[in-house]
Amino acid sequence: MPSTRTYAISAAFLVAAGLGAGAWYAMFSGGDFADCGGGISTGGASIGGPFTLVSETGETVTSKQVIDGPTLIYFGYTFCPDVCPVDAAIMGQATDLLAERGYDVKPVFVTIDPERDTPEVLADFTANVHPKMLGLTGSPEAVAAAADAYKAYHAKQDSEDPDYYLMDHSAFIYLMTKGDRYLAIFRHGDAPETIAEQTACYLDAVANGA
Repeated sequence: MPSTRTYAISAAFLVAAGLGAGAWYAMFSGGDFADCGGGISTGGASIGGPFTLVSETGETVTSKQVIDGPTLIYFGYTFCPDVCPVDAAIMGQATDLLAERGYDVKPVFVTIDPERDTPEVLADFTANVHPKMLGLTGSPEAVAAAADAYKAYHAKQDSEDPDYYLMDHSAFIYLMTKGDRYLAIFRHGDAPETIAEQTACYLDAVANGA
């Protein structure tokens, strides 16, 4: 489960950005897809944007190449002791549930700890989570730019050991589709069934011209 510190810092980040509790709801839900349990309205905040990162195979990839269809994106790190493994597993389970219903969705894990999360480390991590999951890393600057585009909070905790430290971070799963189009966000604790059901609803709406 996320620590109180993680929640507090995430809340502080949103407040610092001028987003109180009511604005948080407006930012991550909306009326355009109300029947799906949320929507693409972001309360004036832009979610997502172009990025250039390095895949777990060592190739440089752009957001256009990564988000070439329905995509679930999560910002975390492989050394995370609790939240990230749980959320990554849930994202993988939701991907399987969607596949059973005929939806091809790509799960993507973007590290916010590029110092330790090399392509090789990410490849081992994603292989243990889901065969379709893609891991992304890059330079600290490139990773920070991608996280900032998604309003994903991340900060390195102080540590006397340079090789062992924790990262504070928000824990959201973003639903994107081709063209860097933001559709919805899911929070830590959302069940894979909920994510799959709502994702299917959003994708159906998009297919019907929403």
